[in-house]
Amino acid sequence: QLLKNTRTGDLAVNAADQSIWGVQHHNGLSTIVRIPAPYAKWESLFTLEYGRDVYDLDISPDGKTLSGSMIDVTGSQKLVRFDTAQLLQHQARPDVLHEFVNNSPDNFVFSPDGRYLYGTSYYTGVSNVFRYDLQARKMEALTNVETGLFRPIPVSDREMIAYQYTAKGFSPVRMAVEPREDITAIRYLGQQVVEEHPVVKSWNAGSPARVNLDQVTTYTGRYRPLSRLRLGSVYPVIEGYKNTATAGLRFNVSDPLGLRAFDFTAAISPGSVPSDERLHFKLGYDGLPWRVRLRYNATDFYDLFGPTKTSRKGYAASTAYHQYLLFDRPRTLEYTLHAAYYGGLETLPEYQNVRAPYRQYQSVGGHLDYRDVRRTIGAVEEEYGQTWSIAASGNHVNGELFPRLYATYDRGFLLPVDHASLWVRSAAGKSSGDRSNPFANYYFGAFGNNWVDYQETHRYREYYAFPGFDLNAIGGNAFARLMLECTLPPVRFKRVGVPSFYANWARVSLFTGGLATNPTSAHLRQNAFDAGAQLDVSVVMFSNLESMLSFGYAVGRTDGRSSHEVMASLKLLR
Repeated sequence: QLLKNTRTGDLAVNAADQSIWGVQHHNGLSTIVRIPAPYAKWESLFTLEYGRDVYDLDISPDGKTLSGSMIDVTGSQKLVRFDTAQLLQHQARPDVLHEFVNNSPDNFVFSPDGRYLYGTSYYTGVSNVFRYDLQARKMEALTNVETGLFRPIPVSDREMIAYQYTAKGFSPVRMAVEPREDITAIRYLGQQVVEEHPVVKSWNAGSPARVNLDQVTTYTGRYRPLSRLRLGSVYPVIEGYKNTATAGLRFNVSDPLGLRAFDFTAAISPGSVPSDERLHFKLGYDGLPWRVRLRYNATDFYDLFGPTKTSRKGYAASTAYHQYLLFDRPRTLEYTLHAAYYGGLETLPEYQNVRAPYRQYQSVGGHLDYRDVRRTIGAVEEEYGQTWSIAASGNHVNGELFPRLYATYDRGFLLPVDHASLWVRSAAGKSSGDRSNPFANYYFGAFGNNWVDYQETHRYREYYAFPGFDLNAIGGNAFARLMLECTLPPVRFKRVGVPSFYANWARVSLFTGGLATNPTSAHLRQNAFDAGAQLDVSVVMFSNLESMLSFGYAVGRTDGRSSHEVMASLKLLR
């Protein structure tokens, strides 16, 4: 690796001084750059005006001329050249050699003597080889084939090599350089239809240029999303509440661009549910960067399927504010600030199996998240890189404040086998307050997936998960967790299933980890270990709706006791 984050492509080597030239794309602008030996840095030479781009660079054998193909927003495509001496002085002006009408120049390169430029174009309807004479300033056709020739390589002024398209792929061919005058367009079936049935010429929508914008404009001025809210849809819903099903209606309201959106769900439970829990309401607002939620005996559709429940008795109001500090993918740094109020609690909002000793509490906090993870070509997910996060919050309960702080750090490494990687995942946290109070503790356990789900497939990677144990089975007001994960290469399928339901690939992940809670207290410390595997199968339903079918198994051990867990989950519409 020579340079990082150069954003430079269309590379060409200057044989005169062994420097590398290329086109750098940044902030919507294209810049010709030079990377001199020993290739430790680059220098910007010439930035094209906005709306123009240059590609397919090549440099003459003497290093004095740089050629390229230029395109602009009008669709105009030209073969151009630059004087490298002028480029080095940042005063270049492109010399237009030839304009390709309704076609594009591709892969034009200099001949060994520097007199000609050889390239291809679809002038005849298929890719053929053309030659531009720099002395005579004339474009000449060299071939007239039916299947296409690509990336010509001039050997001498008499011979060249090109790649011929065949039914089995590209084959290199050697041919004589002979200018031709008898080039004609190949016959397309569509063209024959037009010639035999001229009426089809009128079967078109017309040019957008003919639209009178003044006549079709209904409003000009500032767009105000809240003043344009409209009811988008109303439909019946069935959702889960604890271990029962509820029935109700959902209303969706948003502006035409979706910048501000409200959703409201009202549902009712059957008579087997206590009377003060039969009515259910949810109101949500999404308008970046804000998110607001109001809940009363909240329900959730995915609570119908599996052990993980997010429905809760009581009422809640929460708001969150989210922004990016860095958005330069794959590197991102984002933060979220949040506040919430809960009342009528039966269990903790974050932990479904932990009863709340108090009915009301308030929470405020925020978290900072960094990601820089990457994948190799052909990967099914990110394979290496790093992520970290820091989260702090304060829970105010019964006049007492419980500050909480935790952090995570994950690092992935590529293995010698393609698409196999090794990840080290760690987390640690501390909460202040009375250990006997559930609001002062963290809780861990289980894969966390439901039988039918919509969240992240690999939930075992979350800091609060610990497969092999029941949900929320392990707790403490301080913790440290370390996990080692090995993701194996995926197995890809050619013929598994039918067109309406088939599998793309399958992949196995292996993991093992350790967890210590209350590590500083000898009599309260609890050590737990687990090991497991998860099989993920990418399935496609109804021809193009991709989902994920997952199976997992894990064993856990703590305090001399062993347990195990089996997981099956279908994540809909990945």
